[in-house]
Amino acid sequence: MAENVRVIKDRIGNIENIRQITKAMNAIAMTKVTRMKRRVAAVRPYVEGFDTLVAEILAQSIGTGEPRAADLHAAESHPLTVDNGSSDVGILVLNSDRGLCGRFKGEINRKGEELLLGHDHAVKILAGGEKARAYFARRPVEILKTYTHFYEDPTPRIAEQISSDLISLYLEGALGRVILVYMRFVSDLKQRLAVEEFLPIRVEAKGSDALIEPDPARMLDVVLPLYLQGKIFSALLHTKTSEDAIRRQAMRNATDNADDLLKTLTRSYNKARQQSITREISDIMGGAEALRD
Repeated sequence: MAENVRVIKDRIGNIENIRQITKAMNAIAMTKVTRMKRRVAAVRPYVEGFDTLVAEILAQSIGTGEPRAADLHAAESHPLTVDNGSSDVGILVLNSDRGLCGRFKGEINRKGEELLLGHDHAVKILAGGEKARAYFARRPVEILKTYTHFYEDPTPRIAEQISSDLISLYLEGALGRVILVYMRFVSDLKQRLAVEEFLPIRVEAKGSDALIEPDPARMLDVVLPLYLQGKIFSALLHTKTSEDAIRRQAMRNATDNADDLLKTLTRSYNKARQQSITREISDIMGGAEALRD
């Protein structure tokens, strides 16, 4: 009985230590989520503005008025907006570098694998994050690029490097289509998987009276790479914010579970302790009775 009491007491001590860790991680994740939400909100107008700008440039080139023949040809044949003839598909999976983030990494990897199995053409993976790299390294698929420890603190420079790699692969014909898989942040309690076509660029040209200078064809060469960089940067921010939000939920649930388990173990400990004391008293009384006899 005494041994059982010690075992329960040791378990209580271990769980209290774990609870301290999960509570601290919950607090850290909460701080990170608050900071990342501000960054997501700040970059949203930038991305939306680029969507509008690209649509207006395309409208100037192919949709309204009487565009110059050179502009029309350039817009319709810009290498980032038309098929390049390759049938290979690249899937960029943005995931975490660390664990302890609940459903986050599993959902993203499974969606990437679902897309992988859903294509008849050759598919290659671009792994963003150690958890994506490790997952697809165990699958029969070629990992074309790996970006680990890149987005713990997402920056435009990181987004530029990734988008430049994807643009080069597309222009070289190594990939004929690029799909982006990431986790979109909606709120602290809601995050949803996002699957977006990245290349070739498909933006609906809308009517516009905007004056584009210099000519739209030259503007596309400048704007489209920045547009793709902005999409990557936004996806990195959303994914990182979602990771921190889901980690916060996981750590809060783990802390709550630890509290419940501590209550149960404490009751068991008190019961075992009472039984041990009762047994000791019975032994003492039995010994005293034997001495009297």
